[in-house]
Parts: sequence; structure tokens; C-alpha cells
Amino acid sequence: MNINSAEHSPLASGTALVTGGAGFLGSHVAEGLLAAGLDVVVLDDLSGGYQENVPNLAKLVVGSILDRDLLARTFDESSFDYVFHFAAYAAECLSHHIRNFNYLHNVVGTSNLITESSRRRVKAFVFASSAAVYGTAETSVSEDTVPQPEDPYGIAKYAMELDLRAAHRVFGLPYVIFRLHNVYGERQDLTDRYRNVVGIHMRQALLGQAMTLFGAGDQTRQFTYVGDITPHITRSIYLEAAMGQTFNIGASSALSVIEIAQMVAESVGVACNVHHEPPRIETHDVHVDHSKAQRVFGPMIETPTQLGIARMTRWARENVRKARPFRPVEIEDHLPPVWRAGSPTEP
Repeated sequence: MNINSAEHSPLASGTALVTGGAGFLGSHVAEGLLAAGLDVVVLDDLSGGYQENVPNLAKLVVGSILDRDLLARTFDESSFDYVFHFAAYAAECLSHHIRNFNYLHNVVGTSNLITESSRRRVKAFVFASSAAVYGTAETSVSEDTVPQPEDPYGIAKYAMELDLRAAHRVFGLPYVIFRLHNVYGERQDLTDRYRNVVGIHMRQALLGQAMTLFGAGDQTRQFTYVGDITPHITRSIYLEAAMGQTFNIGASSALSVIEIAQMVAESVGVACNVHHEPPRIETHDVHVDHSKAQRVFGPMIETPTQLGIARMTRWARENVRKARPFRPVEIEDHLPPVWRAGSPTEP
């Protein structure tokens, strides 16, 4: 049964703003909100998203969360009841090399949105944070773990979590925070070679290139299929127990990066050809605890990784997109050699 449906959300009415709704996760959330009966406005500058990702029934406003005048006009025109904030550039390791870009978009832009939402007294602000706030702790992390972010991306996300709590204390802004990790699936931007290992490997495999591994590839992560988490995210605005809370959300089982490469190769139908780059500074094994989310939202349906990758592969074959180079690198020192190359070769 679809938990995004109006049957499961008797209060499903009103208008929601989805920032980054032309992107990967934001477009899936926008679909879920429409299915629940809400009117949806997508705000996206299309720098990382694609107009064809926006659901047909959603209104698209092309622009940036850095544009405060545009934000004010958009809020005036639609009187949003809910805000779902997914507009961000989520590249943890690269964030060391794009500090100004990272903080401008992920801190200043988010604070602009929190300001408008506080002024307009929206009913709920749903924020896509990240497990990057935990840093490199080699253990299982829960919401009780004290965040110790070690890269500018994680620092930005945690700063905005704190800002949301401050806005709630002073202005009463209701919020829900989701700490996401390693989400993959249809509409992920395969042209981005700095983030999302499943997408990077799939792009390389489809182009007949070796899949890049940092070190031996035995690092383990919990890889989350996008369709498994979006129902909980969209439903959160109707659950009183979710308000003012922070949730880890994602898959429970872990896989190594080399196992992901093997699954991608099998799905694409090629030999598992890999290229090993020198190891980079990162947590070797990550385990994120989701028991709090399970208590509030109920068990999450977990799509088998091979099935999720197969779905993503079918979508990728039907939606070939040209690479859009990302060039605001501000610090070249210690940039991995594979990131110094030009854009991926187009098929």
C-alpha cells in the first residue's frame, strides 16, 4: 500500500515548496507530495537538475535560493504550508576544494530559506541533512552520537541543523531533519564525477571505462535506494512525533565499494574492470543506525541492491545526458588525479 497516498495522510492539503526539485532526490519527493494531494512548486536553478525531472503537475520556478528577492516573491505568490529543502551540492570530499561555493550554497542559501519560512510561519520545514555530520567515527552512529563533521560539506549541514533548532526556539518554526547517506536510483546525475559512487561507476561502465576505486575498494557503506526513503520523507509533515526531530534514514545492510562495482558491471552487462586510485582520507567502514526512524515511521521497505541498480541502469540507458563540467575548484592541492582530468568522454 502506498504510504504517500491521501488515504494515509488525511490532512493532505496545502502547498509545498520543494527546492532542488529538478534534481535527483527532490524530484522523487515532489512526486510523492503530488500523490498525497498537495500542490507543489519546485524551485531549482537547473545547475545540477534537469527540467524533465520535474513532475508534470508541479509548477517550476527557475532560480536560486541565493536570490532573496525571488524567494520573497515565490513565497508571496504561493503561501507555502510546507518547505522541503533539497537544493545543495552534496560532494563531501570535493567540498575541501570548493569551500566558498559550499558555504555560499549550503549555508547562506539555506539560511535565506529558513528566514522566509520563519517569517511566513510555514507548518513544517523538512531538511535534507547528511550522515556526513558524524565525521569519520569508526563505529555505529545514531542520532545520539555527537556530530563531529570533518569536511566543509558536513560542517555546512550541521550548521544548518543548528540554525533550524534556533529558528524553532525563537520563531516556533516546526522542522524535521533527515540525515541521508549513499542514496542512489533513477534520475541520479551520472555526469557528476565527484559524488555518488553508484552513479560514477554506472557512467564509467556504460562508457566502457574502468570503474574508479580509491584504495582497495573494501570500504563499506549502506547504499539506499531512493524509492525506499521518499515515502517516509513526504509523510513526515503529518506525524506529530516527527516534528522537531532528527532522523537517520537509509538502508540497514552494508556493502563494499568493490561489491557495488561488481553489481553495476553485471547490470550493465560488462566485465568488472576497475582502476585503483591511491586511498583518500575517509572513514573505512560506516554503519548508520536507523532504529529511531523505524520507531516513528515504521519499518522501511528495502529494495535489494541488485534490483535497485537494475532499475537505475534501465533508466540510465533511456536517459543519456551530456556531461556538464563542474569547474569552481578553488584549491588544487591534494585534488585526486582522477578529478583533474577533463569531462568524461561522451558516448
